[in-house]
Amino acid sequence: MKYASLEGAEFSQPIGKIVCIGRNYVEHIRELGNETPQSPVLFIKPTTSVVYDGGKVVIPGYSKECHHEAELALLIGKGGSGIAPEDVMTHIAGFGVAIDLTLRDVQAGLKQKGLPWEIAKGFDTACPLSGFTAVEKVPDPHNLRIRLWVNDELRQDGSTALMIHRIPEMVSYMSGIFTLEAGDIILTGTPAGVGPLFSGDRVTAEVEQVGRVTVQVI
Repeated sequence: MKYASLEGAEFSQPIGKIVCIGRNYVEHIRELGNETPQSPVLFIKPTTSVVYDGGKVVIPGYSKECHHEAELALLIGKGGSGIAPEDVMTHIAGFGVAIDLTLRDVQAGLKQKGLPWEIAKGFDTACPLSGFTAVEKVPDPHNLRIRLWVNDELRQDGSTALMIHRIPEMVSYMSGIFTLEAGDIILTGTPAGVGPLFSGDRVTAEVEQVGRVTVQVI
C-alpha cells in the first residue's frame, strides 16, 4: 500500500485512485500534434505506479521511448460526487509534485488501433510523487511555475496559469464520473517540453511553493 504525506502535519493517508487529465496545456498539445479536445481527457494510474522522492524508475522492456511530464498534483482530503466547481477547493487537502511517465511509443501504437493505453501510463514506477503541502500554504494554485530537469538540464518550464481546464472545473468534472474519496490524487496535466528518458538519467520536477521530487532511471 502507498501513502500520501502532508507536510507539517501528522497525516499519512493511504492513496486511492490517481485520476489524471491529459491535453490540458495548449503548447503540450501542439508539440505532440494532437487535437484540442472539447471535454477533459481522463485516465487513471494505479497506486502501484507511485514511487517516492529518491526512488528508482524502471522503464519496461516493451518500450523504447519513455517521456517525462511534470505536473501539479492534488490530494483529496474530503470525498464527494458531483462536486460543484465553487466547492472544489474545500475538498483538496494539499498540493504536490508528480511526474507522469509515459511510454510514448506504446501509447502511439495503441491510439492508432483505437485501444486503451493504460499500459503506457500505469506501469510500476510510472508516477514519481512528492509529499504534499497544505492547501492553505499555496495562495494561488493557478499561478505556479512548473519545471523539470534531466541531469541538471532544464527541459520543462511552464506555469499552471496556462491550464485549459482550471482546478475547480477539472475536479468537478472528474467527480461527476468517479466518486472522489479521501486519499485520491489528481494529476492536472503537463506544460510543453516533454522528452525522452534513458537509463542513468536523474530527473527532478519542481512546482514553486509546493515542492520537488527527484528519481533515478535505472
